[in-house]
Amino acid sequence: MSTVGCWFCGLSASTFKGYYAYTEEHAEVWRGVLRVASEMFGSAVRTGFCYWATDPIDNPEYDRFLFDYYQITGELPQTTTAAPLKDQALTNRVLELFERYGRVTNRFSVLSTDHLNQIHAAFSPEDLMGVELILQGKDAPTAKAFTGRARARKEKLRASGQDPAIAVPEGWSTTIACVSGFLVNMRQGRLQLVTPVPGSERWPLGYRIVAQRFFSTPDEFREGLDSIIDENMLESPPPNRPIRFRGDLQYEAGDDCFHLRSRKVEHRVLDGMVPIPVGHLIASGNCTASELIMGVTDGASVLAVADLLDQLYAAGVIEEDLDDISLGRTG
Repeated sequence: MSTVGCWFCGLSASTFKGYYAYTEEHAEVWRGVLRVASEMFGSAVRTGFCYWATDPIDNPEYDRFLFDYYQITGELPQTTTAAPLKDQALTNRVLELFERYGRVTNRFSVLSTDHLNQIHAAFSPEDLMGVELILQGKDAPTAKAFTGRARARKEKLRASGQDPAIAVPEGWSTTIACVSGFLVNMRQGRLQLVTPVPGSERWPLGYRIVAQRFFSTPDEFREGLDSIIDENMLESPPPNRPIRFRGDLQYEAGDDCFHLRSRKVEHRVLDGMVPIPVGHLIASGNCTASELIMGVTDGASVLAVADLLDQLYAAGVIEEDLDDISLGRTG
């Protein structure tokens, strides 16, 4: 939710409906969630940030949440805002926290030339030393991801017969969701495991929701994490679900090997341990992992095929977003 309403928002931030106030009760839950995450994930929790489809400056107490994060994890999260002038006192407090504890550069999204001039008038060069100015105006050369509000805008213009020639490339679907991990909505008490995917009709915001749970206490948050991890973070492909390559990969058979090509990466995989190439069976998508393994009669080959499937799964080339996989959900 955001008050800014950027036309290009790749996450289609909804209309602002309020913020998570820094009350005594909320602060206790927030700090508890941070402690649980620190205990479970160690130093990895330091890569987190405190906004998603929101503008952090919409929360007048945002800096207090940031400082809690720093005190518990030892890292001050990075801040990106398109509204640095909305509450300049708050923005200054965030910049002061960066001066004291920050290591990751903050960002201001600049929406127009006038906006850029206002930012330079409000903040000194010294103030902006730790800030990257991201030029996001309609005339800016930066291409927008074909997801979220930018996707909807281009489709609306095309449907009305207007020129949709804005800087939103369609040849290759993209996304601004640049992280895989746990997305926590404190206001809704919602925990999701998400991962980036190319924007599509199925996932128009450019990220896939693998699983979700709801919580109201730090203990319930821990239970939700444990449940999602146990059910979804597997070392091998699920034995009784169809096994196939990711839809964006092009399969090509070779001599005792096969190739998988994406937009920028090519994988070459050795595949000569059984009479029927494993790559061909996976590409056909007609069997489960257990059926594929059970179809091999030689004991040594069974182990080799199982090991290859594990390697392919770990490499992220096996499709996990199958239509018959529903979101785990508890109330």
